[in-house]
Amino acid sequence: MTLNIKTVQESWDEVKAKICDRWDKITDRDIQQTRGSVEQLIGMIQLRTGESRSAVVSYLESTVSGGSTLMTSLTDYYHATAETMRDTAQNTMQSIRAGYEEAEEFVEGRPMESVAVSFGAGFIAGAILTCLVGSSRHRGR
Repeated sequence: MTLNIKTVQESWDEVKAKICDRWDKITDRDIQQTRGSVEQLIGMIQLRTGESRSAVVSYLESTVSGGSTLMTSLTDYYHATAETMRDTAQNTMQSIRAGYEEAEEFVEGRPMESVAVSFGAGFIAGAILTCLVGSSRHRGR
């Protein structure tokens, strides 16, 4: 069964609450530090409570609503998040390419203005660096 992100988030909140109810040694911060990793979550619960892995896994699976296992829910959520990140990266690359092409067209269409702007920017950056280096030398004395 594939769950949508909203369902997974709702289940995750329920799981976090039930974990904290069952094992009072575990805090929300402990759970957040696992960053959604089922293996880290299981290991952290084992470490804090001394319970066996099978007991922890069994309890976690029973807490997820809708008959789905915790592993399936978190895996689906992970894949959806990865897809969103991949789409964002692609959109960012397209924006960068478009900006580069626009800058390239500007330089080709106005070469003298481009040289003047580059020279001015370099001069200003050099002046700022000179001021910073000079002021740090005076502080050191």
